[in-house]
Amino acid sequence: MSDAACPLCGAPHAVPPILLHARRYHDCRRCGLLHLDPSDRLTPAAERAHYTTHHNNPHDAGYRAFLDRLALPLMARLAPGAEGLDYGSGPGPTLSVMLGERGFPTTDYDPCFAPDPAPLARSYDFITCTETAEHFHAPAQEFTRLAALLRPGGILAIMTELVRADRPLAEWRYLRDPTHVSLYRRKTFVWVAEQWSWGLDGPADNVMLFSAARR
Repeated sequence: MSDAACPLCGAPHAVPPILLHARRYHDCRRCGLLHLDPSDRLTPAAERAHYTTHHNNPHDAGYRAFLDRLALPLMARLAPGAEGLDYGSGPGPTLSVMLGERGFPTTDYDPCFAPDPAPLARSYDFITCTETAEHFHAPAQEFTRLAALLRPGGILAIMTELVRADRPLAEWRYLRDPTHVSLYRRKTFVWVAEQWSWGLDGPADNVMLFSAARR
């Protein structure tokens, strides 16, 4: 897909980029994705170094409560013993620990911190993707991969803050993070659901649950 097109839906850039925090962002008129110009991304080494500053800890009660915004509505929709994948588990896997404790065995995968490709060779009843989708350089490829990893009737649970019309972009904390390269509107996730023929439910402002069709 060309750098002159949206990395999610492929629509050509129709308007000039927006300059925010000395970085250029393209605002897709078709799917609503707000994405960083590739020339303004960090180098892979700088990006990985930034990720290591995240101090996620499975013993942190506050962090667990934050993740429960996704975990609780997800678990309410799962069959007992459902098997999952935490896609983008980060340097301190926590959600997989929480779900495992509650009877839902969950495997970790992260391209930087748990890069073993073996988990990507099987399928799952559910996939979690918390504070990760905003880091996708190629979101169309990532959603295609996630769709292939889901079993029929499976659930893809995404947690990420959304672009909102009532909040100026320059004041949004998400855009102060240089590794946040793909930012989504509710409209964007509606487009994703339609593209992959998924059902969509949003139990919280920053949580989207996609359900794959049963065959």
